[in-house]
Amino acid sequence: MQTTDITNKRTRVVLIAILGLLTAIGPFSIDMYLPGFPAMANDLHTSINTIAYSLSSFFIGLCVGQLISGPLLDRYGRKRPLIIGLAVYIAASIGCVLVRTPEGLIALRFIQALGCCVSMVAPRAITRDVFPLEDNAKVLSLLILLLGVSPILAPTFGSYIVDVYQWQDVFIILALIAAATLAAVVFLFRESKAPDASVSLKPRPILNAFGGVLKNPQFATYAFAGGVSFAGLFAYLSGSPFLFMEYFGVSKTGYGAIFAIIAAGLIGSSQLNAFLLKKYSSEQLVTASILLQTFIGFVLLIGITTGILGLYSTIAVIFLLFCTLGISSPNTAALSILPFSKEAGSASALLGALQMGLGALAAALTGVFANNTPVPLAIIIAASGLLALGALLVGQRRVKQLPAMESITETISEQAEEEACIMV
Repeated sequence: MQTTDITNKRTRVVLIAILGLLTAIGPFSIDMYLPGFPAMANDLHTSINTIAYSLSSFFIGLCVGQLISGPLLDRYGRKRPLIIGLAVYIAASIGCVLVRTPEGLIALRFIQALGCCVSMVAPRAITRDVFPLEDNAKVLSLLILLLGVSPILAPTFGSYIVDVYQWQDVFIILALIAAATLAAVVFLFRESKAPDASVSLKPRPILNAFGGVLKNPQFATYAFAGGVSFAGLFAYLSGSPFLFMEYFGVSKTGYGAIFAIIAAGLIGSSQLNAFLLKKYSSEQLVTASILLQTFIGFVLLIGITTGILGLYSTIAVIFLLFCTLGISSPNTAALSILPFSKEAGSASALLGALQMGLGALAAALTGVFANNTPVPLAIIIAASGLLALGALLVGQRRVKQLPAMESITETISEQAEEEACIMV
């Protein structure tokens, strides 16, 4: 099997461009269609909260897909799974354009997420395949920068499309982006890893690997605490169209601007995390940030319930809330995976699946308990902080000894922005 040769500068630039396109598909798929919720609800004769289930189904698809994407990429190489995944994504995106029922949209978004998963998992694997070790951090930094910019640009771009054109055009653009990426993969990307028939795709070995990871007290503590904490973000993604466009009466373009501001806070705080790690341990930062998240979550709940918070104060409180997530998320992610070497792939996949699964649950609950007020959203956000704090404090008692801070600072610093903003 011929593999990629990146000694040529042009080949290197082309490969990084392809990895950038692959990286952008996930954030754009999540955020770009959010401003279209009211128009979609109107056209499909349903409520915004029902349309929000399509976001939950997408998260469920990401949860399932992440568990199988890694083994597929190892078994069949990088190129073939990418081609199949992108083709599935394009077909599902076209289906979303033609859909006529909310149930159809929910189902198609699940399929779209399954296709999207490979594009989310493959870039880091390809980077490790073809670039020298000393260049890995530079390439990943470029991809992380794109991950940081995408959540800001996607809803803003989406709000413009929905305002000027139709919500279906969002999915047309997503399909075109994926089609361009597919063409680049087919014609410009040379396989970076030969297929490996020794990689098992049988359920039992895969489940045994995941079971071994779950039994580790450090993984269980920080994966569940971080996942429950981050579930508040998924609830916000699901409920924010109603909160801002319906409850506060913000325009579609105004919603895009609000989303960008809050996303910038999350991304900026994840960068601040790298500096805080020079003075504080990751354990201290996790505990402090989740404590602060819990407090701010209850400030939001009380303010929304009593009507004290207006539009701008609500934006400010949510901005601060997700600044705490920018600190806790990369630290819990790195601490979860740290105990593993050989099983790092399984640990990473399970961590992502837990995060998506808990996020899908939080997003779904936002719709289940909808009552035409933002109170259920505020309750779920506050509860996510409180439950995360409880899981952290209980779990830390089981973690007898954590590795020295020096051994994980670099890992957490490199993962900080990626872990904090990939699902914004």
